[in-house]
Formats: sequence, C-alpha cells, structure tokens
Amino acid sequence: MNSYRHLLGQAFSAPVTARSKMSDLITGSAPALLIITRFGIPLGFGDKSIGLLCKEHGVDTHTLLLLVNSSILEGYEPTSEQIASIHLDSLITYLLNSHAYFLDFRLPLIRQRLLSAISNCPQELAYVIRRFFDEYVEEVHKHMNYEDRTVFPYARRLASGERDGHYNIGIFSKRHDQIELKITELKNLLIKYYTAPSGYELTAVLHDIFSVEIDLAAHNYIEDSIFTPYIQYLESKTK
Repeated sequence: MNSYRHLLGQAFSAPVTARSKMSDLITGSAPALLIITRFGIPLGFGDKSIGLLCKEHGVDTHTLLLLVNSSILEGYEPTSEQIASIHLDSLITYLLNSHAYFLDFRLPLIRQRLLSAISNCPQELAYVIRRFFDEYVEEVHKHMNYEDRTVFPYARRLASGERDGHYNIGIFSKRHDQIELKITELKNLLIKYYTAPSGYELTAVLHDIFSVEIDLAAHNYIEDSIFTPYIQYLESKTK
C-alpha cells in the first residue's frame, strides 16, 4: 500500500458499516475525524464499533454512515432509499456543529495567523488581503446564519407535518451560493501578488486556507446532495 495515499485518507474501497471499528475509520480517513466530532462523538473510543458509539452518544447510525461514506468513497452517491431514512435531528445537529466549527473556531484562527504572516508586507497590500478575508468571512456568516435561522427551523416544522405555503427548499437551493469561491480568490491574491519575503508562516496559512476550502466544499456537498434531497422528500409527503 502507498503509505502516503493512506495518510491522505484514500484507504477505503468499500463502505464502512455499523460493525466497523471507529478507530479503523479515523486512522484510515482524516475527513471522518471532523464528521464524528461534529456529531458529538469524542475520542478515546478504544475498539468500539461505529454502531455502539452512535448508540452511546445518541447519534443516528444510518445518518452518520451516510455522511461518512459519502465523504470517504470516490463516486459514492446516496440512494433515494438512504435519503428517505435519514434522521433529521442528527443531520441538523451535524450541520449546526459544522457552522460553529467554521464561524467560532476555524476562520477566526486562520485570520489570526494570516494577520501575523502579512505583518511585514506593504501596508496597502496588507489592507487588501485583510479586507478580502473579512469580506469572505462575512459571506460565510450570512450563508450559515440564514440556514440556522430560516432553513433548519423550516425543516423541523416540515418533519412535524407543518407545511409552509410561503417557503420551500427550492428557495434555499437558488440562493445556496458556492461560498468557497471567494476564498479561492484570496489564495490567488496571496500566491500571485504577495511581494514581501515569505516563509513558513505564510505557507502554513495558505495550507490552512486550502484545507478550509476543501472542508467547505465538502460541507456544501452534504447540504446539496443529502440535506436538500431529504427536505424535498419531506415536501413531497406533505403536499
């Protein structure tokens, strides 16, 4: 086995199941670590299975496995049957915790490191970079706050049988901007136009930006390919 690719999390060729050991999942796929953390499952699980840990922490096993397998397997697409059997509370808990991770931890930490890394560059360029990043974070805030305050409450009402005649998930889909695009512009700004002497500090920040860009794309994929189809399924049931 190519150990380098194994460390990148490309060790799985078949879906994990409830009987799979959680430790095997995490050591085989770094993205899975963020997923289980956002479901509220802590580390220190020894050799326990995914199913047992889900039971211990009140997480719907099917929903967790669907998100994990969609993230670690190339070309894995949820079936309509899998979508229909999602547990909404577990999925929304995951999405809310994802939002908190980005807004309260990941992005503030990157901003702190970015400002330190560009402290010696020309003042005008530092201002442009800082403004670019802050505008990007503001877009992420708007995107996620809209989901927290409008989309998720709508989904919960829908699951309880209450249909809103003035709202549907199509409205969300139309305004579900690809928020990772602006961070790509920030990467290009740093790579192409940063003129001060650079070193490991700036390189580390760029690596963080690459990482959060991928993580946000994965987050959007879950919302577009799992959450939205499930809400469409609920809407079809309450017509």
